[in-house]
Amino acid sequence: MSKKILVTGADGFIGSHLCEHLVAQGYSVKAFVFYNSFNSWGWLDTTPKDVLSQIEIFQGDIRDPNGVRNAMKGCDAVLHLAALIAIPFSYHSPDSYIDTNVKGTLNILQAARDFDLEKVIHTSTSEVYGTAKYVPIDELHPVCGQSPYSATKIAADQLAYSFFASFQLPVSIVRPFNTYGPRQSARAIIPTIITQIAAGNRQIKLGALTPTRDFSFVSDTAKGFIAALEADNIAGETFNLGSQFEISMEDTAKSIADIMSAEIEIISDQQRFRPRDSEVERLFADHQKARAKLNWQPEYLGLDGFKNGLKKTAEWFVKPENLKHYKTHLYNL
Repeated sequence: MSKKILVTGADGFIGSHLCEHLVAQGYSVKAFVFYNSFNSWGWLDTTPKDVLSQIEIFQGDIRDPNGVRNAMKGCDAVLHLAALIAIPFSYHSPDSYIDTNVKGTLNILQAARDFDLEKVIHTSTSEVYGTAKYVPIDELHPVCGQSPYSATKIAADQLAYSFFASFQLPVSIVRPFNTYGPRQSARAIIPTIITQIAAGNRQIKLGALTPTRDFSFVSDTAKGFIAALEADNIAGETFNLGSQFEISMEDTAKSIADIMSAEIEIISDQQRFRPRDSEVERLFADHQKARAKLNWQPEYLGLDGFKNGLKKTAEWFVKPENLKHYKTHLYNL
């Protein structure tokens, strides 16, 4: 029998892709999705029926310890992705980030300990590093919470490690850099640009243009999670998942415009700027540890790989059946 894997945040961007990859690899998947009155399973609603039929859906709330325990029954491992991740909304509602990102992670750790799971993979974020003090950023780089969001992820990371150190829980931390691809929320820079161009806009509203990011295509990120799931002797360790390539927001916009054959003018929109000291100016991953210990290597490398990923992303977004999910006329928190 195949191992049964609980994926929290399965209704989201990365989570839905990860569920599909796990099914393709022969795993039995239980998808933890956020309960809502619409009975929506998020992006899993768009999953091909032959794949979705192989996924067990559990509707719940990561903030509820009883629901988390019920979801974890019968599972061999958990990939914990459920989180609030929008940085601007964390300025607006930081309490919700404590409840979801910190307490939600505690619920996962407690239940995994009680049920003696074989492996726990906790999801971090490159935002925990803050503006790079040196590049490329390895896992020994100091952390700095420059937003309420990143502060809660630092707290969750430390909580996860503490369960390894205190209780020998087999937890590992996967730290993706900026993942992009089909289904990503419009609050992120790449979908923001693509959806505005796809909607016919040529004056593209953006925030800060000089910060750099290390973008990773979603299939590379999903494969990184599976590599961590399958690797031996990695309990208590943290792994960066990044392309080891950086590009500015302005050059990202120009690359997308070039791929979409659009002449654009970039307009500075003040509501899209972070507070000055909260902006992370530079992120650039060192992924050598993941290569060495997880046997993971990204497919979409360098500028050519980035443009290839952008092309696939844009092709998905411009389809009317996909673009309809996005409110291109609004600033998405």
